Amino acid sequence: MTQLQTKTANSPEVSSQWLDVSVPIYAGMVHFPDNPAIEIAKITDVESGDICTISRLALGSHTGTHIDAPMHFLPGGTGTEQVPLDHLIGPARVIEIKDPDLVRAEELRVHDLGVGERLLFKTSNSERCWKTSQFVPDFVSIAEDAASYLAGLNTLAVGIDYLSAGSPETHRTLLGAGVVIVEGLNLTGISQGRYELLCLPLKILGGDGALARVLLKVSNGAHGSKASAEGNKKASKRQGGG
Repeated sequence: MTQLQTKTANSPEVSSQWLDVSVPIYAGMVHFPDNPAIEIAKITDVESGDICTISRLALGSHTGTHIDAPMHFLPGGTGTEQVPLDHLIGPARVIEIKDPDLVRAEELRVHDLGVGERLLFKTSNSERCWKTSQFVPDFVSIAEDAASYLAGLNTLAVGIDYLSAGSPETHRTLLGAGVVIVEGLNLTGISQGRYELLCLPLKILGGDGALARVLLKVSNGAHGSKASAEGNKKASKRQGGG
């Protein structure tokens, strides 16, 4: 893919109802350096006279938009099939992070976070990192002090807009506290505010990670949702959504 094609393919799909903040899967897409490359090849093809089209996919379990299961970093941890879906479905907040380097506890405290929330962090990653198929090493991630802060709040789920939430210790702190980690979001054009979250990971038995489709819907009854709706409406016009 050319850089323009990559940028276009990775743009979130925005409609009047649901905002698709997951990234598309395609051959040659960006992946974490020590993860498998993504390969997609047709085994049979109706365009070649076959009865049907079937493709073979070769990729890592932490490709694109995905969740991390506890066993990804915790010995004896559970797999993706045991991740509680109620942590991934329900009211959520998108929080815009100003810090250009890390999601830090100091900045999170400004947002008056409650107990048991679902939180998606919009950083400069969304606009900067998804425009290329090359890995961007200086992405914004979650600092260890922020992970401890979120764990102490019994946060249900945290999402970040690139391929890793942060250091191994950040992962261990969050996963050890029962926080479901969602990685690889693209929150370009998504306003800070309150939403309904729908994140459905593949049910992989004993999986350390699983690809997921993640959707947001503006929560019309929540404080601040008017600004969210207006911002997303503008994003929809920019990107050709409904």
